[in-house]
Amino acid sequence: MTYVEAATAPLRKNGQIKLYGKDAFAGMRKAGGLVAECLDMLTPIVKPGVTTEHIDNLVFEFGMDHGAFPATLGYRGYRKSSCTSINHVVCHGIPNDKPLREGDIVNIDVTLILDGWHGDSSRMYAIGEIPRRAERLIDVTHEAMERGIATVRPGSTTGDIGHAIQSFVEPQHMSVVRDFCGHGLGRLFHDEPNIVHVGRPAEGIVLKPGMLFTIEPMINLGRPHVKVLSDGWTAVTRDRSLSAQFEHTVGVTQNGVEVFTRSPKGLDKPIFRA
Repeated sequence: MTYVEAATAPLRKNGQIKLYGKDAFAGMRKAGGLVAECLDMLTPIVKPGVTTEHIDNLVFEFGMDHGAFPATLGYRGYRKSSCTSINHVVCHGIPNDKPLREGDIVNIDVTLILDGWHGDSSRMYAIGEIPRRAERLIDVTHEAMERGIATVRPGSTTGDIGHAIQSFVEPQHMSVVRDFCGHGLGRLFHDEPNIVHVGRPAEGIVLKPGMLFTIEPMINLGRPHVKVLSDGWTAVTRDRSLSAQFEHTVGVTQNGVEVFTRSPKGLDKPIFRA
């Protein structure tokens, strides 16, 4: 894997890791902040009786009202502005007219394009009172993401990120999904490198200042195996166990990491009750 200054690289995925400058970080800060604001907006709305179709419409309207466009809308034929993954759905759940029910857990994944920059984040939402096992899964998933983020600095590796997540999750008798991973982004929705959420310390791709990517572990209460349904998008746990995910967009700085999608209200942390 080679590295290239983003300003001189073609606007396509070409097997090289793009290194971005301060103007890109400023753009990502705005795009990421807008996504965080969008997910904050949904917090009081996501409750029993609300449909994921309604949530998706709100995401679209929010983007339009703020001069941004949902990256998933029309992406490879996908027809919605967000992904809404409920209970045993691991990722890429398609919004529909089925109401959320008391005790459900749902991941809402939103990517907004603002001035050409992609802000990408997802959070878990508890629908009313949820089982204790679901609360624990959400807590572990969030902590796993934060531990992965904490390893990011120049000279560390993608293996360090994966190891931090895997070594925390598996002793909790939970599993890390292998079939999906984080990804580079910036001017592109999906770019190099892949950020795998399992790994060994000091292995993988070396992190350098200017890299932009997501960290988005998917954690299952049961086994890690998943399958994709006939719609071509919805991924579910094979054993029907609950699954959870959190996601932030980050950038490697000269001496550490910047998280672009933090909620200024702290609403990106697990919330079980209003």
